[in-house]
Amino acid sequence: MKIVLTGFMGTGKSVVGRRLAERLALPFIDLDNAIEAAAEMTISEIFASEGESGFRRRERELIASVANHTNCVIATGGGAILDPENARNLRAGSVLVCLVAEPTVILERLGADAGRPLLRSPDRLARIRELLLQRGPAYSQADLSIETSGTDVEEIVDRIVQHVGLEAAGSVDTGR
Repeated sequence: MKIVLTGFMGTGKSVVGRRLAERLALPFIDLDNAIEAAAEMTISEIFASEGESGFRRRERELIASVANHTNCVIATGGGAILDPENARNLRAGSVLVCLVAEPTVILERLGADAGRPLLRSPDRLARIRELLLQRGPAYSQADLSIETSGTDVEEIVDRIVQHVGLEAAGSVDTGR
């Protein structure tokens, strides 16, 4: 069982992914963290030195490399699913879960985080709304969407576990 979490930045993919993987006793892969580790740079530094296209190339390569993984939980970057090749690779043998949140909640969660290159704008809330509108069709392809604005992490994890039909840790073969 491979569960892929997608959705906009600040919707809880990393936090929920870690907890879900722990609950199901599965490995957790945070793609943004893996890209930073491989590049030995932060995402902001990658954007500064290689542009968004360089970051997206790295992201596409990493997603292709994890496409055949099984029995894991993967958290994607917010724009990963926009690339059709990424979408195919992420969906392969996976349950695709999109986490969503209200734009004002996203802004509050992100705070003044300067490490978000796509939100460098005088009006961050307007930019969040713009990106959400652009990404909506890609996010709507998920098998399950969960609103995270006023929802506890455990409740979100419970909903995912219920959806995939896994009731407790140890119910999954953790071999690759």
